[in-house]
Amino acid sequence: MGIMPHTDIEKALKLALSLDIPFWPQLPKVSFYEDMYAQALQNFPGVEVDTANQKIRFDTAEFEEELDGYFQKMEQPETFALSRDYSVVYHEFLQRDLQSYHAIRGQMIGPVSLGFKIMDEQRKPLIYNENIRPILFDFIQRKVNAQYGQLKEKNSNAFVWLDEPGLGWVFSGMSGYTDIHAKEDYGGFLQNLEGPKAMHLCAEVNLPYLLELGIELLSFDAYQMKEMPPEYAHAVGQFLRGGGIISWGIVPTDSVSQRQETPDTLARLLSDYWQKVSEETGLATEEIAEQALLAPSRCCLRDLGWLDLPDAACEKPGRRQFSKVEEGLVETAFAYLGQLSRILKDRYSLYS
Repeated sequence: MGIMPHTDIEKALKLALSLDIPFWPQLPKVSFYEDMYAQALQNFPGVEVDTANQKIRFDTAEFEEELDGYFQKMEQPETFALSRDYSVVYHEFLQRDLQSYHAIRGQMIGPVSLGFKIMDEQRKPLIYNENIRPILFDFIQRKVNAQYGQLKEKNSNAFVWLDEPGLGWVFSGMSGYTDIHAKEDYGGFLQNLEGPKAMHLCAEVNLPYLLELGIELLSFDAYQMKEMPPEYAHAVGQFLRGGGIISWGIVPTDSVSQRQETPDTLARLLSDYWQKVSEETGLATEEIAEQALLAPSRCCLRDLGWLDLPDAACEKPGRRQFSKVEEGLVETAFAYLGQLSRILKDRYSLYS
């Protein structure tokens, strides 16, 4: 969840670096190269990133022509490293002193989401191509490992999580790529990932399924659940007993929900989740809290609640004013995180 609506690189970095666990922001409003799909596909055969029209094109014939050259370059580190052309922000982040933080975080779009998003010339998603899909999984694995290696040089507790909204789609009867197939593909994919195996999903979640994939850290949109079903509580308990960490996306980033909440109301909601897990599994709420991170519920590139903005704010925002609204929502969400953290640390005696 590194996506931010900011256009000022320094402002975005300052905000990200204000957190206990900072991350490098993805700023697609600065450049289309900052788009998470464009960034991930740098050097993938058959891909053209069209910055003028803000499109990603894939051609099967070009993929086949470029494949031998790609295989020959696989042992070259720069093949999988994120270049400055594809993210000025990432390289600016690496220039900062990051040793003093508890940890630092990177992110990469996951192979399932990428496979659903990118289509060939017949408008068929790459996830369905039996020849391309294994190469795509291997490619993203190598990209994550390359990023992890660079971040670990800056902080020994670095990790990279996979943004995988596509895992919210595999349960659809119309997807054609099922949850069973995705779990099989992810088994081998995770085995060769370096560093903590982490994932983020801000779509509708099947929590038991995600927690059984073999990951060690899960970030998900907890705010949209509103209640913790018993089967979810049992899955959470089992995951935590195995040493897993959950990043609870609890602070809303849309204007409607954000105005309805305060750090106190969000603390009550999250505590209710934890109490449900405790009742269903026998884990003490203090144990659950000790293995918890806090995050915004999801990224914010569009304020879907702009029609409900106060009249004093605007009648209908123009592009610049609209961007400022989005930035303000993210900045408020990050401020809430700090306040919420202090409330929960006091409540569960987490100060060392």
